[in-house]
Amino acid sequence: MTAIAFASNAARRTRPVLVYLLAVFVGAGAFLYPFWLPSTSLPNTAHAGDAPLVAAIVGGLVVGAIALEVRRGTMNGATVALLGVLAAVAGLLRLLGLPGGGNGIFFLIVLAGAAFGARFGMLLGLCAMAVSAVITGGIGPWLPFQMLALAWMGGLAGVIGLGTARLAPRVEVLVLAAYGWVWGFLYGAIMNLWFWPFTRDGGALSWDPSLGLAQTVHHYWSFYVATSLAWDAASALTNAVLILLTGAVLMRTLRRFAHRLDPVVELLPLDQPVATA
Repeated sequence: MTAIAFASNAARRTRPVLVYLLAVFVGAGAFLYPFWLPSTSLPNTAHAGDAPLVAAIVGGLVVGAIALEVRRGTMNGATVALLGVLAAVAGLLRLLGLPGGGNGIFFLIVLAGAAFGARFGMLLGLCAMAVSAVITGGIGPWLPFQMLALAWMGGLAGVIGLGTARLAPRVEVLVLAAYGWVWGFLYGAIMNLWFWPFTRDGGALSWDPSLGLAQTVHHYWSFYVATSLAWDAASALTNAVLILLTGAVLMRTLRRFAHRLDPVVELLPLDQPVATA
């Protein structure tokens, strides 16, 4: 294989990864950029002007990632169909009102991400939240931020799944339940950041540009404890219980599908030589 062909092949392999990394960095920037601006330049309504732009960028990255995966052959029609089915099921599960304000969308994202991998988990998180917003009528400036947070949950579940795949099924379910419990708090803490910098009442729970990092963290922690901790604790418990109850069966089923879809033949250009034994 020539150096040019090797470089071309390496570029094709890294393009999808770069799209996912771009989604992570764009998402982090969308959440954090208000902290870098003076409070006088922030609008009164959180992300009133830039939410459509963030949504468009996130949607474009999803389409681009799927297109690159299909073009490489690492995703095929069956994989895309399965992604759509799981996104629809997760979106419908959000309609289930569970005790303490929990819902059923998170546990499926965790289990599917662990079974199918980080990239699939990210795509599933993005698509599932978009579907659930359409179903529940929850479309607003918060939606792209919900999509990003859920994508990070699914993507990291895929990383965790690389290690838990070697464990006994019961131990794996316990690890994933602990992961879902932690993310019950993390999701709420991340989502608060989409609007918290815009609440500037000068109190001990609000953000002020004059605050240092330690003071900002202290103010945010006080805000989180006062407004979100109890709610997120219920959500975390719901995640853990649902994974404990369904994890063994669902992981076995999802992994069976994952093995049937893998390995996927990677498509190469016609002019690229194929190595032979």
